[in-house]
Amino acid sequence: MSIYELLPGDIVHLAIGDQVPADGIFLSGFSVLIDESSLTGESEPVIVNAENPFLLSGTKVQDGACKMLVTTVGMRTQWGKLMATLSEGGDDETPLQVKLNGVATLIGKIGLIFAVVTFAVLVWKMISQKWLMGTTFSWSGDDALELLEYFAIAVTIVVVAVPEGLPLAVTLSLAFAMKKMMNDKALVRHLAACETMGSATSICSDKTGTLTTNHMTVVKSCICMNVKELSTPDDAYDLRSELPESVVKILLQSIFNNTGGEVVVNKDGKREILGTPTEMAILEFGLSLGGDFHMERRASKVVKVEPFNSTKKRMGIVLELTKGGLRAHTKGASEIILAACDKVINSNGEVVPIDEASCKHLNKIIEQFANEALRTLCLAYTELENGFSAEDDIPASGYTCIGIVGIKDPVRPGVRESVALCRSAGVTVRMVTGDNINTAKAIARECGILTDDGVAIEGPVFREKSLEELLELIPKIQVMARSSPLDKHTLVKHLRTTFNEVVAVTGDGTNDAPALHEADIGLAMGIAGTEVAKESADVIIMDDNFSTIVTVAKWGRSVYVNIQKFVQFQLTVNIVALVVNFSSACLTGSAPLTAVQLLWVNMIMDTLVPLIWFLQAYGKTFFRLHGCSDSDLIINTIIFNTFVFCQLFNEVNSREMEKVNVLKGMLNNYVFVSVLGSTVLFQIIIIEIPRNICKHDSSDIDAMACLCIYRIPRHADCCSIEAHSSVMLT
Repeated sequence: MSIYELLPGDIVHLAIGDQVPADGIFLSGFSVLIDESSLTGESEPVIVNAENPFLLSGTKVQDGACKMLVTTVGMRTQWGKLMATLSEGGDDETPLQVKLNGVATLIGKIGLIFAVVTFAVLVWKMISQKWLMGTTFSWSGDDALELLEYFAIAVTIVVVAVPEGLPLAVTLSLAFAMKKMMNDKALVRHLAACETMGSATSICSDKTGTLTTNHMTVVKSCICMNVKELSTPDDAYDLRSELPESVVKILLQSIFNNTGGEVVVNKDGKREILGTPTEMAILEFGLSLGGDFHMERRASKVVKVEPFNSTKKRMGIVLELTKGGLRAHTKGASEIILAACDKVINSNGEVVPIDEASCKHLNKIIEQFANEALRTLCLAYTELENGFSAEDDIPASGYTCIGIVGIKDPVRPGVRESVALCRSAGVTVRMVTGDNINTAKAIARECGILTDDGVAIEGPVFREKSLEELLELIPKIQVMARSSPLDKHTLVKHLRTTFNEVVAVTGDGTNDAPALHEADIGLAMGIAGTEVAKESADVIIMDDNFSTIVTVAKWGRSVYVNIQKFVQFQLTVNIVALVVNFSSACLTGSAPLTAVQLLWVNMIMDTLVPLIWFLQAYGKTFFRLHGCSDSDLIINTIIFNTFVFCQLFNEVNSREMEKVNVLKGMLNNYVFVSVLGSTVLFQIIIIEIPRNICKHDSSDIDAMACLCIYRIPRHADCCSIEAHSSVMLT
């Protein structure tokens, strides 16, 4: 029967390897483990039973078998809703495109006004001269040519005013950044994404595989009552050397036999570990201790296996030893296994009864591991009598505790530094994950994402909030755990539309596709990412590293600032050309710059000069500059600051009209110094604090210092010119 023929109310049989064809409810079955990574992005399988009965379309059965009652099919399933979001919305203009279009339109209108007025003034001058000469109604071919020349000058003014070189300049800058970003492990699929990332004010990042390594690892152990941190492979060798050989032997026997995983050699001849992430972490720990998986398996005969049971939260195995005798091993939730133990291996490698002090010590270690967001497992064994048979149940008590291990997905190196760099650059990093709230908060604190005043919330709580509550809550959210794809999509949509944020979203699974599609810039993982995620993304991070995302943002900032430089430069050239021709036309009746000259200036200024800035990489401290949001104007602060400081230096220059050294005696004029100092102070305050009043971006002291240093030689030149002019006049 085809899955397309399923209807609500049908009953479906599911077994290992099957893909769940529709949303439904668990009816009956055993040991059902569901891989929900396609929906949630989390690699740890979910236990489905009567207490947690929901099965979702698109997920896979990793273990067990069951019967499912179909409740929804097609586009009404969670998978269907996920796919529906990919068709929503369209390609919006990037923040920079919006601003540049605004600048180009404004300049074009100003140029058109100047052109019309210039043409009108020139024609009026011509008519006035003809009226004075008494030839108002006598027109010749020369007059027509003169009018045509005036019209050509007017058209040229419009041509010069409109920044034709801007598209070329932007494309050059984006292409250069795109090539450099490829060298930095970032594949740009859409050219505009280069500059959009530079405007990013918020990054919503997945946890697994982006902030973490997506590789579960044993990072702490408590064996022989001693806690050992295992951050490097050398730590495992040190641990083995510290343990008695008898303890190492029984530990490896437990790890390699009481497991659902396998160690195989792939076609390339490399060792590969198969199984659930937890089993893979335990097996890797055993191998790092110097154990041999296949040798341990051959050293004993399996009598009975009890697979992991979600109710008992444990798994067990009975082995027949080569030297005779039977031994049972068990592994599972630390509290449950420890409660089944009445003995423990002490620091000397001796088996001793568990007293009250030992019990408190071990429970404290379990609590400590849990507070660090570690998944804890306890390993134990017991010797059995020879009368045990495969039909008997594996004992539930009387075990000897071998040790406790703490497992987690470690944070990638450099992530904390990258998050701190983002925060200093004005970019807010949020973690959005399908993992549980405690693990998410612990990892977020380790990465530096979750602060004391930040909010961590679960997806089910988030989606129950009203719109008013969401508007108040969203700016404070730093961690969202147990989130569904639609929760992530909703968060991104509100950040973009309600709070005017420029949002970047990272993701690797099909579940991330809606948020990647909704975001201003989608960043998919190149290694762990699915094809659906990559197709929905603007940039593919080839090494799956969060630090590479910061590098992408640096290049984006570089593009943005380089375009700011070009716009400022071109405005200067265009405005000077407009003012010179307009003022000359008004005063003398002729334009000093001909059409050919104007076009030549326009050509060399629009083609060669942009290469100065656009073929230039960012500096080491470049990312400390704050990004630009959608509402920021691209050149306001530069022009505003330059204008004010030009007037300040003009004040100094105007003190003395007949002397070269206008600074002489300036400090003796306390009123002048006070007024000048107060003006500088107020300018710094108005630039740095009330941004919303004057509609500008914040600057920095370095930029102001550079402006002052730049003005000093210009100021000296002006002084010299004025002094010489005074001498000539006298």
